[in-house]
Amino acid sequence: MNIGIASEKSGLPSKTIRYYEDIGLLRPARTGNGYRDYSTADIHRLRFLQRSRSLGFSVDECRQLLSLYQDKDRESADVKAIAKAKLVEIDRKIAELAGLRHMLHHLVEHCQGDERPDCPIIDELAGEGMVQ
Repeated sequence: MNIGIASEKSGLPSKTIRYYEDIGLLRPARTGNGYRDYSTADIHRLRFLQRSRSLGFSVDECRQLLSLYQDKDRESADVKAIAKAKLVEIDRKIAELAGLRHMLHHLVEHCQGDERPDCPIIDELAGEGMVQ
């Protein structure tokens, strides 16, 4: 099948599919005239990549997961280790965002939001404030 059909069946834009091919995540067959010819197995790999990326896995992590997906002798412990590392990263990001939210909430609560020029938000952005 051509890239348009592969895009439709996988839910990925053609540009993304070409990118995955460029970085070696996918190697579709080529027809005699050089056009890409995607197989059902290629569509499964593309869907696998789409779901992996939607869970936040990086391209390199997707490469590892795809390799494990294709390895029928894999150990699930290897897959779990990658997923656990991603979970730790997500938890760290959530904690970081919660801290940012707390700081910004504090600044918003302490800004009068009136016609006066005094503004703790601007002061903090300028490095002159004291966030508590």
